[in-house]
Amino acid sequence: MTTRIFPCLLLFLLVSSCLVTTAQAANAKRPNFVFFLVDDLGWADLSCYGSTFHETPNIDALASSGMKFNQAYTACPVCSPTRASILTGRHPVRVDVTDWIPGNGNTGKFLQVHDRDDLALEEVTIAEVLKGKGYQTFFAGKWHLGDEGHWPTDQGFDTNIGGNHKGSPPGGYYAPWKNPTLQAKKDGEYLTERLTEESIHFLETRDAEKPFLLYLCYYNVHTPITPYKKRVEHFQEKAKETFEGKTPTIVEHNGQSRARQDNADYASMVAAVDQSVGDILNKLEQLKLDDNTVVCFFSDNGGLCTLRGPGPTSNLPLRSGKGWLYEGGVRSPMIVRAPSVTTAGTVSEAPVVSTDFFPTMLELAGMPLQPKLHADGLSILNLLKGEKSPEARTLYWHYPHYHGSTWTPGASIRDGDWKLIEFYEYDEVELYNLANDPGEQNDLSKSMPEKTTELREKLKAWQKKMNAKMPQPNPNYRGGAK
Repeated sequence: MTTRIFPCLLLFLLVSSCLVTTAQAANAKRPNFVFFLVDDLGWADLSCYGSTFHETPNIDALASSGMKFNQAYTACPVCSPTRASILTGRHPVRVDVTDWIPGNGNTGKFLQVHDRDDLALEEVTIAEVLKGKGYQTFFAGKWHLGDEGHWPTDQGFDTNIGGNHKGSPPGGYYAPWKNPTLQAKKDGEYLTERLTEESIHFLETRDAEKPFLLYLCYYNVHTPITPYKKRVEHFQEKAKETFEGKTPTIVEHNGQSRARQDNADYASMVAAVDQSVGDILNKLEQLKLDDNTVVCFFSDNGGLCTLRGPGPTSNLPLRSGKGWLYEGGVRSPMIVRAPSVTTAGTVSEAPVVSTDFFPTMLELAGMPLQPKLHADGLSILNLLKGEKSPEARTLYWHYPHYHGSTWTPGASIRDGDWKLIEFYEYDEVELYNLANDPGEQNDLSKSMPEKTTELREKLKAWQKKMNAKMPQPNPNYRGGAK
């Protein structure tokens, strides 16, 4: 009896060993993902995108080792909707998160448009899909997609370090802060450094036999603009040596836009992000993970440029910034490095949007696309490979809310090189050709009425198809936005 059992046991152990080895080999081939999402970082805030005042050597090196996108867009000019679009591959209108959570409730000619105060648990995130295929999923930083019960660990992440319902860092950037999901280790601790340490700790202690998603969402460079003490003096001296006179400004409707990057405090916050990116990329290299890790770098909306008084950064040559549907509000710096896919130092001019990350990550992971999930995103794997861009696509933005940047309700469409913006408060429309006028200075709506009508109708048809919530007249309105 024993002699019959023993060969069977050997066979069982041999088969089990083969299955484990096969599974390990399959996991080893699947790429890891590191996703850096910066808060309010402007398109022109990086040296590799033209900034001469800010200094970002580590992010510049990432761009030199991968592909830089010059026409990458966020799905909304504010944070929460874009964050939802990245995670779901779905337009903010589709998930009913069209404003930052919970919004400011301002009214003017129109009443407040009410949307969700969280990302519905029914929505399927990229973290949930990857986790279902054996990925470890780690989240650190700003969440801003709902209160407890709708935190990262409720949306597919194994770990949540610092993510909660707040948009600004609770209690500030220096400890003692008041973050319910991140206890400070010591007074004076700097938030970005701590998030970096936690991310590196994950890389060092993860299950080495499984692929992973590390999703690091910085609170930087969101207000309150707070100097990074280790770097601010350098930029204060640089500003003194570089600039003369007061910061120039540009009038933008009822607001003012900053027309020069010269804010030392802000520049130091950008430098803190750059240092963090460098530290994590160095750790990937030390752990010999860099050859099988896709790195994505993105911002959730344009830089804060326009306010009643000017914001802390300038997005020139793009117009305006966060909260606005001009290019400065929705165009984001974007870098992707995918080993064996992207060619070092390449640049793409193809328009892409934040909903595209979900399907692209699926394809990079060798997983089938799920268009019913990422309904508004397209895989850009072909672009990453350096292949010819697909036919021109149409992009839509719907932002029917009032915003502290002095933006009033409106919507916009980009169709090829044509961009149309509707301003409901003023009952006005503007038309631009981005190929000739990326700074949106020459309004063609009056001289090209047929193109204006065509794009307005196309935008309205999309809004109707998506059941977009439109702003309703305010019966108490007496003139002048509040």
